[in-house]
Amino acid sequence: MSPDQYCQEKCAASGSSFYYSFLFLPTERRRAIMALYAFCREVDDVVDECNDPAIASTKLAWWRQEIERVADGQPQHPVGLALKGLDGRINLPKEQLLEIIDGMEMDLTQSRYLDFKGLSLYCYRVASVVGLLAAEIFGYSERQTQKYAHDLGMAFQLTNIIRDIGEDARRGRIYIPMDELRQFNVPAADILNGKYSDNFTALMQFQAQRAEKYYDQAFAQLPAVDRKSQRPGLIMAAIYRTLLDEIKRDRFQVLHQRISLPPTRKLWLAAKTWIKG
Repeated sequence: MSPDQYCQEKCAASGSSFYYSFLFLPTERRRAIMALYAFCREVDDVVDECNDPAIASTKLAWWRQEIERVADGQPQHPVGLALKGLDGRINLPKEQLLEIIDGMEMDLTQSRYLDFKGLSLYCYRVASVVGLLAAEIFGYSERQTQKYAHDLGMAFQLTNIIRDIGEDARRGRIYIPMDELRQFNVPAADILNGKYSDNFTALMQFQAQRAEKYYDQAFAQLPAVDRKSQRPGLIMAAIYRTLLDEIKRDRFQVLHQRISLPPTRKLWLAAKTWIKG
């Protein structure tokens, strides 16, 4: 199996909404975004699938070394080889790839956030940085597009936090800021124990409104000249915002289940957004 095939299988197996936005890209850009996404999946899986924080930290340290080896032209892992295979034609700065690992490492040392300012740093590292790298891969001509990519990454991560709140709680993590739990009178124990209430619904409505604000900010900042090249990001946004709408329609029943869209609907949204341009 070639490095590119490994990355493609990693992307397809994840069932992620992002995979559907990759399908319409030219070959070189598709190779690049799949290599980036496969890298994100690898380091994310280290944190999610390794129960021993010390071992997870060691594995993330190995990935830091692998990114250095990519920069030096001597990677060992199929994903590293795929990243090296881009060979400078698409700029994926080493510093930003390492910053993604910094974000993943936060999950090993922090399971609560005092306020949104603290959570924002986490969201920036694990999502906005990915958005900025993706924007590089898709191509742009106006620097304003970087602000769009940053805010879209924030919107995606905030949507993920809403969708995965029950799953994360079962891992002992709560990403909703503690001051907002107090504001809406939702004890952390309620989330950890999967207990619904009117207060919980109000809290989640507040989280959804914040995510929607970031979607709106992102769209407002995307220059018209870059809209066509950034269509893959707009496909992701169409899928993720539809998912958020479904979660809202279901009254935020996210503590006991993971709400998702069927693949056929994701593909329909992807095709519709691509044609719309």
